[in-house]
Amino acid sequence: MSETRTEGFSVVMAVHNQAMEIEQNLPRFLTQQCDVTYEVIVVDDSSSDETPDVLKRLKTGYPLLYTTFLPKSVVYNPSRLQLALTVGAKAAHYTRIVLADINRPPLSDDWLAGLSQQTTDDESLVFIYSKKRESEGTTYRSRSDLEDATSLILKAERRSGRGHRGRWLKGMRGVYDAVSVPAAHVHDAIRLFDKKPGFWRLWGLRLQTYFGK
Repeated sequence: MSETRTEGFSVVMAVHNQAMEIEQNLPRFLTQQCDVTYEVIVVDDSSSDETPDVLKRLKTGYPLLYTTFLPKSVVYNPSRLQLALTVGAKAAHYTRIVLADINRPPLSDDWLAGLSQQTTDDESLVFIYSKKRESEGTTYRSRSDLEDATSLILKAERRSGRGHRGRWLKGMRGVYDAVSVPAAHVHDAIRLFDKKPGFWRLWGLRLQTYFGK
């Protein structure tokens, strides 16, 4: 991770064989209308489809786009997602890192401006939720620090297995589109991804989430 950082947002996401989704959705991350400085970092997890070509083509038109590659490994690793996001976080330049999902793009060009307004202190994490229809807009939910946000991160990752997807009670169940994390704590946040809580731990998380803890 960079030693010196400036104020701004680094949007980090991992992709694998998602050329179509990248073509359709990545420009929406790259055309945000806001006063804050930002970059978008895409980590290609050894894609075998047209993903590298699509990313290369988009880079020529979007100067805020940065890409990197996670090679295949002969050593088994239980979480390629964690590895890819760690690579992206290490490449980030700004003080806030937004862990995002290519399948859940911004609904509007003020997505990042709204996030900036909700980021009130150095320790807070901000979760981003979109409604089913674009006309319903985007909502943000803040947590005071990583400990306070753990239940949301674990619940979302446990539910979907890979990302922040889901259909019911999104805000309550922690199924978010993206989460903004202070750069100083991003590696601890990434370690929570893909964890599989046991049955009783999962029920505890459910209760914590429902009651706003």
